[in-house]
Amino acid sequence: MRALIRLLRLYGPYRAWIASGLLLALATILANFGLLALAGWFLATAGLVGLGGYAAQNAFNFFTPAAGVRFFATVRVLGRYAGRIVDHEAALRQLARLRVFLFEKLEPLAPAALAAERSGDLLSRLVADIDRLGDVYLRVLAPFAVAVAAALAMAGTLAIFVPLAGLALLAGLALAGLAVPAASLALGARASREVVTTRNELRADAVDAIQGLAELLTYNAAPAVAARIGDANDRLIAREARLAAIAGLGAGAGQLIANATMGAALLIGLELAGAHHLPGADVPLLTLGALAAFEAVAPLPQAFQLLGGMAESARRVFAIADRAPPVREPKRSPARPQHLDIALSGVRLRYAPEAPWALDGLTLTIREGEHVTILGRSGAGKTSFINLLLRFVEYEEGSASLGGVELRAIRGDDVRSLFSVVSQRTQLFAGSIRDNLRIARPDADDASLWRALETAALSEFVRARSRGLDSPVGEGAARLSGGEARRLALARAALRDAPFLVLDEPTEGLDPLTEAALRGDLGRLAAGRTVISITHRLAFIAPNDRIVVLDSGRVAEDGTFAVLRTDGRIVPRLARLQEDLARI
Repeated sequence: MRALIRLLRLYGPYRAWIASGLLLALATILANFGLLALAGWFLATAGLVGLGGYAAQNAFNFFTPAAGVRFFATVRVLGRYAGRIVDHEAALRQLARLRVFLFEKLEPLAPAALAAERSGDLLSRLVADIDRLGDVYLRVLAPFAVAVAAALAMAGTLAIFVPLAGLALLAGLALAGLAVPAASLALGARASREVVTTRNELRADAVDAIQGLAELLTYNAAPAVAARIGDANDRLIAREARLAAIAGLGAGAGQLIANATMGAALLIGLELAGAHHLPGADVPLLTLGALAAFEAVAPLPQAFQLLGGMAESARRVFAIADRAPPVREPKRSPARPQHLDIALSGVRLRYAPEAPWALDGLTLTIREGEHVTILGRSGAGKTSFINLLLRFVEYEEGSASLGGVELRAIRGDDVRSLFSVVSQRTQLFAGSIRDNLRIARPDADDASLWRALETAALSEFVRARSRGLDSPVGEGAARLSGGEARRLALARAALRDAPFLVLDEPTEGLDPLTEAALRGDLGRLAAGRTVISITHRLAFIAPNDRIVVLDSGRVAEDGTFAVLRTDGRIVPRLARLQEDLARI
């Protein structure tokens, strides 16, 4: 519950909206109570007056209670309508704040601190868990606060007429509004939490299955995944059935208590009326007023049974929001250096205190404008080296500088503004070609977009499409071929025009002809930049290219490809490397 209490602190900016929604909801409940109570009294009194003859009829003021009935009816309708608007406005504002809050917490963690998380689970936290937390105000906080205030007001009103009836109503409301919800919470908390965890597991499995469908079909693993998803779905249905049964019991118990309380008010009224201590017309007022009062507590049993799931969602959201970013950012960056040489000396880096060193004493210098290819077996430190340069991870020992300025002294966004990255998994979004290009430079005009497309040899393809730059690429670039998607990523990198270009297996998975054509595009893109390539295609490395072979987080070999190939020591290493990489 600590997570829910912490959640309430985030509602601070919306106090005015929340207070307005609570007052409107309270006015609606009280207006409904007043309407039924007054209408019961009015009808009973009018009937008795009708039996009393013309003199009694002429003496009775029909207009004031009729106006009161119309007033309460109008307030009830307007209050409910305005309350829905205000409540949902407050809830949607809170929802937007929560979603932005979590995204702002996630963004500094990516990608290194989120590498072990399943994408489907992260999506579930950002969408489903936040949606569930948005219901805390609408389904728990507001109904409970309104029920407490309305119960005291309505019980007090009946107590003015008959103190015993007011006490009976207060006892009935306490049973229906506290005891039944507490029982629902106790019975449904575990099932509610399990619904949350099972749904999240189901979503994560479904996302993984969709993203890896080709691999699942290739290795005939789809039936096993489908069975796991089916099992999770069966467990979800069972938990939801239990919650539905608890909700039914809670609704039934609440209705039973409401009817019993109404019966008690009726008996008390009849007893007092029979003893001539209460006007007979007040009996319907007590009875219908007691019945109307239970509208205030009707939503509470189901709301409280879901509180366990809401608490679980809050725990999941704050658990990831509280993670410390892997990199400590300085308040400001120094001026950009004139020369952008990269110099690493004795750098040691690991992803957790108990984890092995991903970089273990790495010493490497890359001069501005140089083209370097990084080779190494899986786990040799290639990706960690790139993550270090992009300030996704922090190094613990040694020195890493850019243009003579220690990387720790530069803000991550300022470092990353100097790099363009093209990889085999470059993300393309389900927008237009124009939208995907402008991710690199939002203020780019059409002329700049076409120049970038020409650099990537994609301009003719885009011109041939009926919508040109506004052509949709589809979800996951489904409307583009593999080569077209990579070229669009290249065009985005060209538009960014950063001094560093990082190429992380950008031709992986392409057919030989497309790969060869894309290599030429990469050459045009690399002109005038410092290029760092990661590849396992030794055949595409030029003889004069500098290659750096990493092994266990250190530089094992460094030199031009032609020299290293003729070196007796390096040929066996390159051969083993090619064999290892061919298995990937």
